[in-house]
Amino acid sequence: MPTAFELAELNAMDRAAFAAAVGSSFEHAAWVAEAAWAERPFASVAQLHAAMLAVVRSAPDERQLAFLCGHPELAGREAQAGTMTSESVGEQGSAGLDALSRAELLEIQRLNQAYRARHGFPFIVAVRRSSKQQIFAALRSRTEAPTPAERQEALAQIGLITRGRLEALVAQSEEVAP
Repeated sequence: MPTAFELAELNAMDRAAFAAAVGSSFEHAAWVAEAAWAERPFASVAQLHAAMLAVVRSAPDERQLAFLCGHPELAGREAQAGTMTSESVGEQGSAGLDALSRAELLEIQRLNQAYRARHGFPFIVAVRRSSKQQIFAALRSRTEAPTPAERQEALAQIGLITRGRLEALVAQSEEVAP
């Protein structure tokens, strides 16, 4: 995990430094931080997070879909190749997805493929909140959901994931006056 920043320090950064500092919290999408930068100063991590989520939610459909597609599949090729962000590695490891049996690995690959074929983007879940069994069950059930509803669920899960990432990244001892 990168060095923690004080919220006041982030508020004082130029756009490029700000994006470099917090951009990784939104999985290879520094454009989210770059756009949220205009909303400074942030009085809290919650306000920073809300601004970043608003950027994603208000993005044009094509950009939002590309953003979703930028997330790694659970125990997928990015994990096998070692190309996930350090945050994703830690999160997937916390749920035991880095230690699947051969049968579990084949099953999750099959489920990932079915999910992506139905919805057009990878299955996204806040794995730190779930057991391996819960993740497999959610993947099975969410594959059958209507795509518009599933897209909203994926964005909600991203909200949970990124809130934890930002809280780990931003050291905030008290609220900062805007």
